[in-house]
Amino acid sequence: MNDGHNALIYEKSPYLLQHAQNPVDWYPWGEDAFKKAKGEDKPIFLSVGYATCHWCHVMAHESFEDTEVAQLLNDHFVSIKVDREERPDVDNIYMSACQALTGHGGWPLSVFLTPEGRPFFAGTYFPKTSRMGLVGFSELLRKIKDLWRNDRARLLSAGDQITQHLQSFSLSRPSVQPLCMETLQKGGEQLARTFDSQWGGFGKAPKFPSPHQFTFLLRLYQRTQNALHLEMVEKSLRLMRQGGIFDHIGYGFHRYSVDERWFAPHFEKMLYDQALLAMAYTETYQVTHDPFYAQVAHEIFTYVLRDMTAPEGGFYSAEDADSEGQEGLFYLWTPQEIQEVAGADAAGVFCRFYDIQEKGNFEEGRSILHINEPLPAFAERVNMKEEALKSLLKETGKKLFARRENRIHPLKDDKILTAWNGLMIAAFLKGYRALGEAVYLNAAQAALAFILSTLRLSDGYLLRRYREGEAAHPGYLDDYAFLTWALIEAYETTFDPTYLEEAIALTRVTLDLFWDPENGGCFYTGRKNESLITRTREAQDGATPSGNSVTALNLLRLGRLTGDSGMEEKADALIRSFSGQVAEYPMAHTQFLHAVDFMIGPTQEVVIAGDPEQQETRTMIQFLHRRFLPRKVTLLVSGPDVRARLSTIAPFVENMTAFDGKATAYVCRQYACQAPVTDPKEMEKVILETV
Repeated sequence: MNDGHNALIYEKSPYLLQHAQNPVDWYPWGEDAFKKAKGEDKPIFLSVGYATCHWCHVMAHESFEDTEVAQLLNDHFVSIKVDREERPDVDNIYMSACQALTGHGGWPLSVFLTPEGRPFFAGTYFPKTSRMGLVGFSELLRKIKDLWRNDRARLLSAGDQITQHLQSFSLSRPSVQPLCMETLQKGGEQLARTFDSQWGGFGKAPKFPSPHQFTFLLRLYQRTQNALHLEMVEKSLRLMRQGGIFDHIGYGFHRYSVDERWFAPHFEKMLYDQALLAMAYTETYQVTHDPFYAQVAHEIFTYVLRDMTAPEGGFYSAEDADSEGQEGLFYLWTPQEIQEVAGADAAGVFCRFYDIQEKGNFEEGRSILHINEPLPAFAERVNMKEEALKSLLKETGKKLFARRENRIHPLKDDKILTAWNGLMIAAFLKGYRALGEAVYLNAAQAALAFILSTLRLSDGYLLRRYREGEAAHPGYLDDYAFLTWALIEAYETTFDPTYLEEAIALTRVTLDLFWDPENGGCFYTGRKNESLITRTREAQDGATPSGNSVTALNLLRLGRLTGDSGMEEKADALIRSFSGQVAEYPMAHTQFLHAVDFMIGPTQEVVIAGDPEQQETRTMIQFLHRRFLPRKVTLLVSGPDVRARLSTIAPFVENMTAFDGKATAYVCRQYACQAPVTDPKEMEKVILETV
């Protein structure tokens, strides 16, 4: 410890900097900490969390700011702090250890390691002193200190066993189990069995949005026209928007709901949730043409543009749940506060509509805004015209937002992560295509330019994180996969060949760094990442899609865009490498099922030859952009220069020309091409007949 701070003072991570003034002698993950542990013959205490984690804050206040606990840690352990968002490789391995040892996981993640990094005991949050069946952290430290001194062989044996388990678990072998239409149907059936028909969503409380489940169901619905598949999506998305999980004043979605009815959220906001939910609402709008879903997508994008966009062009990571030491305080209201802002009459209507009660509907007399009754029914009940009610709610909401801006804001985690930016860029591009708002395209292109110029090295390798002028940490599979996804979306939005060239180049780097030559599929860590006690290969989707899920679809799309059979062969090998586990429990692999859906087909390859300034060309492109066509890829040949560039990566376009100067669409379905057409209406007909 130096001058009241520890070694974390030199880090850029907001989470690590939160602990830089702790009396605990924290080290960042690195050689210095492990060398100290070996030299002093001490076990390691590893604490993993992130800046906007509520229970991380609680444990920090109770234990890491406490001098008694700090003394125990400093005397008998080497303590390491890790930001899980900067070092997901470390988090993945030791979270797996925690789940194997305890049957559950979460953050803060608390793991005890040998000086060689082998985990022998793990848990999540520990209170300082024992209570309510939870062992106290001080008591736990003393127990482990004594075991290390008097029964070390027992701890070392446990460390060896769990390490061997992690190493064997991460090397699943390829399966001969075919993935087919039955797999997709099974995924839909598993989701239907866990669907909450009253409140939407899947499973019981706590309830997470899991947007990739909805986007999978949309693809299944397009195939089956089974009304249940669409009903599960629509019911969930509508009730989520009505619930307290949505921020009705400033927009955007909170992390999850602690109850089954989406009422009481865990109040943090994550960039990846905004991205994936924006995709789900956008695609549902494309399927249903219901403006409600477009409105919610607009609201999410409004929040991200206003509050989560860096001046440099990238997107920030998260906003905390806590402000002024209390979870959710920033988002809660009383009727008196509403009256002060809006006046008694407007406040009365507003409070009734959003269930803002005198006694409060949440904690300490405060209320979470949520909607119990659809607007038309409420308007009729209070004898108001719908438009008048909408106007009152909108104007009052604006006034409350202005008042709320004067409150103490939750912490903003302002680091820029390549992976999460890839998701948000892809969402903005999908939003632009479906909704036509140029600001979404501008935001996506600005963020993409920032990532490519700042977080990509001259040799094509990616870095994980940017903050305060520093780009650091070699990228992981999800950084490469999600950015490639964004580049493919950027090409199919703008038809600038540069984006397609960049996507192909990045995919080649991805395969070079991460591909498992023995089993197929990709490791989470690559040759540029630090070697840890094991390398994980993951296809199961969590809060974000797995890197393998996204890489599989990237390879399939690029294979169809370019005619490169090698890309499709890699995709096939990747999908086969995980087919056993996906076939057994497809519900846990819904983003992976996007790739399976594309692989099964039929796919559509559309090449438009024409001047993008011509009305017919624009009409064709707009149709392709606005419709829900998830198994379609599109190229635009817009002139000699573009034709020359595309011909080097997609040779089949070389002879695709505009007939008599008219925009011409070449539509192929599952390797069979239709006769070219010049009438946009005829193109639409061909497309819809071949879906």
